[in-house]
Amino acid sequence: MRDRIGAPGTGISRREFLAATGGVGTAAIAGCQAPTSQASAKTEQSSTTAASQTASLPTTSPPEVVDVDEQGGAVTLKTQPAVHEAHPLDSMGGPVRLPRVWAFQADDRDPSVPGPVIRTTEGEEMEVTLDNTAGKRPHTVHFHGVQKAWKDDGVPTTTGITVSPGESHTYTIPANVPGTHLYHCHFQTHRHIDMGMYGIFRVDPKGYKPADREYFMTVKDWDSRLNRSMAGEDVSYTPRGRDPDVFTVNGKVAPRTLHPEDGSPVVVERGDSVRLHFVNGGYMSHPLHIHNHRFQRVEKDGGTVPEAARHEMDVTNVAPAERHTVEFTADADPGIYLMHCHKVSHVMNGNFYPGGMLSGVVYKEAMDTDIFDQLMQYAGYGQ
Repeated sequence: MRDRIGAPGTGISRREFLAATGGVGTAAIAGCQAPTSQASAKTEQSSTTAASQTASLPTTSPPEVVDVDEQGGAVTLKTQPAVHEAHPLDSMGGPVRLPRVWAFQADDRDPSVPGPVIRTTEGEEMEVTLDNTAGKRPHTVHFHGVQKAWKDDGVPTTTGITVSPGESHTYTIPANVPGTHLYHCHFQTHRHIDMGMYGIFRVDPKGYKPADREYFMTVKDWDSRLNRSMAGEDVSYTPRGRDPDVFTVNGKVAPRTLHPEDGSPVVVERGDSVRLHFVNGGYMSHPLHIHNHRFQRVEKDGGTVPEAARHEMDVTNVAPAERHTVEFTADADPGIYLMHCHKVSHVMNGNFYPGGMLSGVVYKEAMDTDIFDQLMQYAGYGQ
């Protein structure tokens, strides 16, 4: 079980969470149940063969931060077919399930969607080995942001390098552009990203000063027909006809996003400095809004926003592959505040609202309230 609570980053410990809540969320799930949504109805149309194939696969875990510096500058990535439970319960329009994803797996850790947060320091150099020896299809890895040798760009069309099944390949990635970046498979990119092969690449600048609370948040839109067709279901999907029906934060939809260990609540205490790294791993723009807090955008795509260009805001529109780092002070009345895409149809599970691309800023001081206990029940904490 993970020790930290919330999204990947430097949130509170599990011990702090239990002390603040008194062990909240152990009651049986109750209320807020909706009729089967259109999205969940689709996901229940598996054939017997597809269901049998899915039953043998692992279920993804939440993404973890991999400090490559602590590993001697090296990390190995594998891919693992898996089942992805965006929200496993029937509360708030669930269940929402992707019966087949291709998850990145770092070293001996669990496979996850998004992939692990690969973290290093400016001036270092990483050896990233893509181990496809047990794979069934070709892959590559492409890192945004940093400047690297031509052969390490991870694009088969222009480098001539594809990591075929049964092979492995090591990329040398210099950490020469500090900031928050993205990595993903660049083989049949339109399909492999949508199957889950994406993640955050973070280069801390020299002398980096962390905030009191720092979290990594990846948003993504999905057309579940692709994932269901890859699981053997009888559905029709074409990239040109892509029509997203699942919207996630770090791979989960609300209310699972608020689950303290499986989801991505931004847990703070009043007075904390908070730094959020937003990354868009999908194909649509998402205007991300935080309730009751004003923030400044301090980095964009690995570039520092000059002081003179910063201003207070409460919505930042993150385009596909963009990375926005925002900072604010947790100075609101201690409570629970939404953080969500402001394309409100993206904050739904099928026809059920709220759901989808929604998480929250949760003050530690509000964790012993009845409303937080109810949210934990909806999220399935303790189930």
